[in-house]
Amino acid sequence: MNKIDAGQVVHSLSLGSLKIQNNMILAPLAGISNAPFRMMMREAGCGLAYTEMISANGLVCGNDKSRRYLVFHDEDRPLGVQIFGSDPAILAEAVQIADEQGADLIDINMGCPVKKVVKNGAGAALLKDPDRVERILWAVRRATRKPLTVKIRSGWSSQNINAVLIADIAEQQGADAVIVHARTAAQGFSGSADWRIIEEVKNSVGISVIGNGDVKTGDDARNMIVTTGCDGVMIGRGALGNPWIFKEALSLPGAASGDARPSLMERKKMILRHLEMESVFEGGDGAVVRFRKHLLWYTKKLRGGAAFRAKATTVSDKDSVLGEIERFFDSLEMPDRTREAFK
Repeated sequence: MNKIDAGQVVHSLSLGSLKIQNNMILAPLAGISNAPFRMMMREAGCGLAYTEMISANGLVCGNDKSRRYLVFHDEDRPLGVQIFGSDPAILAEAVQIADEQGADLIDINMGCPVKKVVKNGAGAALLKDPDRVERILWAVRRATRKPLTVKIRSGWSSQNINAVLIADIAEQQGADAVIVHARTAAQGFSGSADWRIIEEVKNSVGISVIGNGDVKTGDDARNMIVTTGCDGVMIGRGALGNPWIFKEALSLPGAASGDARPSLMERKKMILRHLEMESVFEGGDGAVVRFRKHLLWYTKKLRGGAAFRAKATTVSDKDSVLGEIERFFDSLEMPDRTREAFK
C-alpha cells in the first residue's frame, strides 16, 4: 500500500454522518473515562471521546449506574457511547436508549478481554463467534441511524487472528468504522501491539479504520498512521496523567516530540482543574477517592512523587488532598526547575 506522508497525518474524519475535527480519539477506559476526564482530553485537543464501557443489560434493566454513564454536557461532544453485551436483541434495545439520550455515535465493544465480560460471551469473546457478530451488528444497525463503530482486537489468540474477517463483517452490516486494538485478547495489555494487523485491516475494508495499541507519545500516534495507513488513532493508556499527548499528536512533525513535557505550573494547574471538575461531577469525598488514581499518573516520574503519592492516596477529603498537592509542587521549586524535577 502507499504509505501516508507525515505531513498529512492529522486531518478531519467523517464517521457516517458525524464529522470530527481531527482524527486523534480518546479511548473508552473502564473506570476512568467519565465526563471530567473526557473534558480534560478535549481541552488538550482530542477530536472524539467515548464513554466508559456500558452494559447493555444494565441499560435495558434501568440500572442507575449504567444510566449515569450517559450523563454528559453539550461541551462534551462529539460523544461516542460504547456498549457491551452478547444478545443481539438486548444490544439493539440498549443502542436505542443511548441514541435517545443524545449519543453522537454508538460503538459495540468486541475487544474487552476482562474475565467477567468474556465469561458471559461479550467483549473479546465475540471474536470467537463470527456468526453472532453478524447477528449483533445486523440488529444494532437497524436500531439506530447514528454512526456505528465496532472496537475489536487482532483476534482471540495468536492462533486465532481474525481481525480482517470481523472487520469485513462489520462493513457488510453497515458499520461506519472499525477500531483495531492490535493485541489479541489473550495478551490483555501485555506484550507488544502488532501494528501490521491494523494495516491488513485497512487494506481489506472500505470503511474507516482507527488504530489502537502502544500509542505512548504523540510521535507514536503519527507513526501509526504513517506506517499502517489507518484513518485515525485511538489513544488509551498513553493519555493517563498526560492530556498533552493529544497536543503532541496534533503538532506538525518536528514541532513537538514525545519527550516534550509541560511545565510544572501547567501540570499543577491541570491537576487542580481536573480535581475540581471531578468534585463538581461526583460530589462529596467520593470525588477525591475516585481522583486519587489520577494523582498517581499525573506525578509519575516526578522527583519525590512516590512519597507524595503515599500520603495523597490515603486522604479522602478535598482540603487535605489540595494541601498535599500544594506542598508537593512547592517542594519542586516550580516553575523554573522543570527538568530537575524529573528523576
